[in-house]
Amino acid sequence: MTQNLQSTTTLHNGVRMPWFGIGVFKVEEGSELVDAVKAAVKHGYRSIDTAAIYANETSVGQAIQEALQENNLSREELFVTSKVWNANLGYEETRVAYEASLDKLGLDYLDLYLIHWPVQGKYKEAWRALESLYKEGRIKAIGVSNFQIHHLEDLMKDAEIKPMVNQVEFHPQLTQVELLQFCQKNSIQMEAWSPLMQGQLLDHPVLQDIASKYGKSVAQVILRWDVQQGVVTIPKSTKAHRIIENADIFDFELANEDMERIQALNANLRVGPDPDNFDF
Repeated sequence: MTQNLQSTTTLHNGVRMPWFGIGVFKVEEGSELVDAVKAAVKHGYRSIDTAAIYANETSVGQAIQEALQENNLSREELFVTSKVWNANLGYEETRVAYEASLDKLGLDYLDLYLIHWPVQGKYKEAWRALESLYKEGRIKAIGVSNFQIHHLEDLMKDAEIKPMVNQVEFHPQLTQVELLQFCQKNSIQMEAWSPLMQGQLLDHPVLQDIASKYGKSVAQVILRWDVQQGVVTIPKSTKAHRIIENADIFDFELANEDMERIQALNANLRVGPDPDNFDF
């Protein structure tokens, strides 16, 4: 199982994706974001997740360039993800959006490009664009975000290439067991966004009890629970000490009984929109 911060899972096309990365949702362009991404890379993070709608790709790109130089790393040592927004879903529109993201990031390629939301009637053409970019060697891996089982089944009916990743809201109060099982059965890597439920779980008594047992923080316990289930996780933080603390999950393992106690906290609660009832 996952041994360190740079351990990877192998996607179904052979591309290796880090189990652990930094997310930058709701972090605005500017020095705070640049410093956060640089702190993450300096500490050993190799995966960075952004999206066009976050409107921060330029600062992420600046941080990547500076971090590569300062840490003597090559571009190939980082795994960079971005996502196409709902307004740009469509064959030509998605291709244009990809070029715009690359331009803002200052990169020649992305390691992973995702359809951000399953907008009905639009995601299949967008997927066709991702497939073409992938076949052209412009993207290392392609996937989706916020897709439920029925969305995945519908997409795969016509797809030439099945998604390599499905990034969804996933935390102890939204365990998405059936979706995880479906993704595992179909060799689609599940990835958790908002793994800490935007901080809402940090005071939970059950999680605090488990954390004290292992001498870890609640955040570390939740993130460890992710990777022990085979779920890639990308917690967000802009504070260097928190970025370092979040990643300190590779020196312990949760017992089965504690995994089950966390699993039992599921309440199907979301902090983000419901993919089936989202006003796109």
